Amino acid sequence: MDYSLETTRRKENLLRAVRNLQVKSESTLQKASPLLSSHQGMGMVKECHIQQLAEKTKVICHDLENIKNLLYFRQNNLVLQIPNPNGSRYGQISRIHCSLDGTAYVTSENGPWVHLLNRSGQAFQSLQCVDWGREKEHFLPEDVTVTRSGMVAVSDMLNGVIRIFNPHSKFSQGDWIKIGKFDSPRGIGVDSMGRILVADYTQGKVHIFAVDHAFKVQGVHVISDLCGPRYVSSVPDGGFVVSEECGDVKYFGGSHRLICSISNKYGYQFGNPAGVCTDPEGNIIVADEQQRQVVLFPVSGSPVCLVSEGLRRPTGVSCSSFGHLLVADAGENCVKVFKYKVKPYSNPESPRIASENSNLSPRERLR
Repeated sequence: MDYSLETTRRKENLLRAVRNLQVKSESTLQKASPLLSSHQGMGMVKECHIQQLAEKTKVICHDLENIKNLLYFRQNNLVLQIPNPNGSRYGQISRIHCSLDGTAYVTSENGPWVHLLNRSGQAFQSLQCVDWGREKEHFLPEDVTVTRSGMVAVSDMLNGVIRIFNPHSKFSQGDWIKIGKFDSPRGIGVDSMGRILVADYTQGKVHIFAVDHAFKVQGVHVISDLCGPRYVSSVPDGGFVVSEECGDVKYFGGSHRLICSISNKYGYQFGNPAGVCTDPEGNIIVADEQQRQVVLFPVSGSPVCLVSEGLRRPTGVSCSSFGHLLVADAGENCVKVFKYKVKPYSNPESPRIASENSNLSPRERLR
């Protein structure tokens, strides 16, 4: 059978199935509503019938969410491959962050640089990672993000500090300002309130704090008892997600309370979760370094594998506001850009928090 004819037939079958559910449920509702409102009893309907219907409805709603997700998301749709701006001189590409305007910030494992790439993958600016102290010393950025004011921030794991690039310093090439003191700052991110998130690997903590105009740390809050936190990313509703080297991803709400373990909530087994990010709709995306794939965990429905082939060692992942997924593949020393949606769209009112809170008591929702 011709592919177009087969596709048309499948579309018709899907639409017919969904339409039948819609018509039947509307018909039942129209007949049941006046009976339930005008009669005191339940007729012959027993509690077991209600429970059976509720369970079947739950399954059908879950199946419909999965169908919607499978229609909307795309798999292995590679549109661009960008070589490491450093070449192979400083080792493999390591981390990537994409800003709202589409600029990608890239670091390498042993490279004292942060390269800025445009949407075409061309490097248009390079920030040299130099400490202009008593002696000129280079440092290695472990992870990279952008602050609310538009400044580049990196984690310096070897020196145990966060550094923010100040282009208006007395040095012609700009200056990196040292912030805080940590044991082993690995991942770095910025939450929806503009606070900096730092994953402290050996301490098993995530540090959350604000930085004022004078680069002073304010309002420090610490999340403890994590198992090897690697990388961290904000969630649109105010929380954040953090990947753990021991094989899980944790999701914390805006009040810094643990919402869920991703592996437990979705019944999913990670290999070695590395890079993690969220898109504007609140979907959580994880690069699994061991399983060599990128998986999306939707607000509703089952996990969706966005990239299942062509990756050798995915270490970083980031979403652009233009509907693309950027993956740092250290195994091939490049950034791979995938189109993972049918078309880009943005819903500023992410339903993830509302979905998670639906199972909480009123008192728990206010915590």
